[in-house]
Amino acid sequence: MNGFRSSLRILGIVAANPVFDRSTNWAACLGLASLLVLSGCTAVKVKLGMKVYLDKIPITSIEASLPKGPGIAPGEKSPLVVVVTQPDGKILQTEGAGHGKVLWKDLNVTASVVTVTQKGIVSLRHDPRISEGKLAHVTITVPSHPDLRAELDIPLRYDYAFISNFSGRPGSSGMSGTDGMPGASGSMGSTDPNNPSPGGDGSNGGNGSDGQDGGRGGDAPPVQVRVTLKSGSRPLLQVAVSAAGHQKLYLVDPQGGSLTVKADGGAGGSGGRGGRGGSGGSGGMGSPSGNSGRNGSDGRNGFDGSPGKGGSITVTYDPQAKPFLSTIHLSNKGGPSPVFKEEPVGPLW
Repeated sequence: MNGFRSSLRILGIVAANPVFDRSTNWAACLGLASLLVLSGCTAVKVKLGMKVYLDKIPITSIEASLPKGPGIAPGEKSPLVVVVTQPDGKILQTEGAGHGKVLWKDLNVTASVVTVTQKGIVSLRHDPRISEGKLAHVTITVPSHPDLRAELDIPLRYDYAFISNFSGRPGSSGMSGTDGMPGASGSMGSTDPNNPSPGGDGSNGGNGSDGQDGGRGGDAPPVQVRVTLKSGSRPLLQVAVSAAGHQKLYLVDPQGGSLTVKADGGAGGSGGRGGRGGSGGSGGMGSPSGNSGRNGSDGRNGFDGSPGKGGSITVTYDPQAKPFLSTIHLSNKGGPSPVFKEEPVGPLW
């Protein structure tokens, strides 16, 4: 805070002293801004009333919530908001999603099943095996007020629009062409009526070079999808998606949830811009004046690359899962039609 006080002293000197001119005021303001940065943004915001230190104010209660909804799905992130109440009933919320004055560094957050960042972002890992059948929980305490605690249960949800993407890579963009060099101006002549001489002609501008063509999009690999039903009061689909030596697992609630499997060919890269032709040099003044040079021609724009091929998709599903196949969406642009095979599929984990 010493830097902040020094900044205020400088501002006071500048404002009170008429000797300083505008340039001096501007320089002092720049110095003030630098000192504010060096003194620490948090300290400045607290000084200005934009933030608060919880160890400096009384608190009677604390609560936590997920503003985007009470639950979280595998692979999803959700902001956490903490609300503290003061004895006079005044409510303060955390920074970030809460858009409030309470600093996250003044709180201690512990979690099970899910993880919480230092900025209050709750996340759940993609693999459903880690969280299936469990209840996520978050505990928030205030080190400066050890008697206060907030507990929050976070249900796990599977009615979510999951995406499993094994599409090909996009093609590389073509390099732009170089611009042509401008032509040189013609030499000066003379306009003296007693000794006239013509001005020199300007030289032609150089032609711009052509832009490179974009690269071809990558091909998507073959994809294998296995689907089975996990029976219960609320049936769920177990899905395994495998391609290129990698496997991703999903647990999908057919009532509101879905899984989109993508094996599209990669988009072709965009062609590079053709270089601009250089301008012709101006003719030199004289009697008569020289002719201006011709402008160079623009280069051709590169062609976009062709898209890659879509990968084949084979879906093997257990007979019990057949009524819920509409939950699975497939996309393999530029590839063969997906293949569906019905056969017994046991539990996938």
